[in-house]
Amino acid sequence: MPVSIDRNLPSIRTLLAASPVIAAVRTPEALARACQTDIGVLFILHAALSDIAEQVRMAKDMEKCVFVHADLIEGLSADAAAVRYLRSTTAADGIISTRSGVIRAAKECGFLTVQRFFVVDSQAEEALLRTVSQTHPDCIELMPGILPTVISRLCARLSMPVIAGGLVETKEQVISLLSAGAHGISTSREALWTL
Repeated sequence: MPVSIDRNLPSIRTLLAASPVIAAVRTPEALARACQTDIGVLFILHAALSDIAEQVRMAKDMEKCVFVHADLIEGLSADAAAVRYLRSTTAADGIISTRSGVIRAAKECGFLTVQRFFVVDSQAEEALLRTVSQTHPDCIELMPGILPTVISRLCARLSMPVIAGGLVETKEQVISLLSAGAHGISTSREALWTL
């Protein structure tokens, strides 16, 4: 049975302006704790196929905007069929993926999209620019997120919002990354969820 989707969801830019710290959760327990915070956006980074619809429902019941990392759902292949399955069985607002095909399929299904990139050198940076010109995600997430110089340089060259994620552990890092131009910070460090 298809799930009703809120087509009036604000843009990612608007969501991040209201709540720039994103709760990145890997366990049901962390999800429950994140749902009790004022954070507006949740990234579900790991879940079993049998549990994902219920986890999304729990977060939506707490009025959170929920993104599911399609590459990391246990028991689900990261492809267009998986995206269609997530659209028909969950009330998720968006999809996170490193895979261009998944991002394209998610956009076709009406999901908000976050394409995740690991920037390890200048070649990865150039490949990122080529990829986003083809996939047109709503937002990108740069990993690791503790690279303010790279964040600043890419923010100047991209039109979509940039999220910094990975290894962000302190309030000072959050401030530095936001000052460098990042629109949001995804972190599993629970102490940062209440900034």
